[in-house]
Amino acid sequence: MTGSSRGPNDPGRRDRIIDAALDVIAEHGVAGATHRRIAEAASVSLGSMTYYFDGMQQLLIEAFSRLAETMSVRYRAHLEAAETTEQAREAVVEIICGTDRGSPRELILCYELYAFASRNPAVLSVTRSWMRASRTSLSKHFDPRTARALDALVEGLSIHNSMDDHPMTREDVAAVVEAVSTGLGQLP
Repeated sequence: MTGSSRGPNDPGRRDRIIDAALDVIAEHGVAGATHRRIAEAASVSLGSMTYYFDGMQQLLIEAFSRLAETMSVRYRAHLEAAETTEQAREAVVEIICGTDRGSPRELILCYELYAFASRNPAVLSVTRSWMRASRTSLSKHFDPRTARALDALVEGLSIHNSMDDHPMTREDVAAVVEAVSTGLGQLP
């Protein structure tokens, strides 16, 4: 029954385990995410781990996929609401500076994902899929090269602003977004 999506008496158990995995990763890092810790955090038996997942690798991929999808939905919503290029620029600034950019917990999880993906090809596919989704959202308003640069800018400034003693102001971020989005769009 390994990998089954439902248990006989607790249909939410699999989702609880995935959510608990993210909680454990946020608290202890990928290196500290053990079956035992995750099972305890999910309030399930240790046996549930092997009932629902083929192993830790599958669980980590699904947990990080959930994180990426959750973050992508917010990212996409900002850009889909934009009707003009100027509004799209404002949406990018909001993604970087606004309250939806990610909680401290989500940012820690992103850092864990990046580090883990750099050494794990299966998890790297999660980050690549997330980047494609972000670029697709941006491409509704910007050419592909600009969309790629803006996506990298979102990631980079989000990381820097979360760790900097003096993060860039919203006005400075807006100026950089403007420069990147107009400057790259004019290059051959």
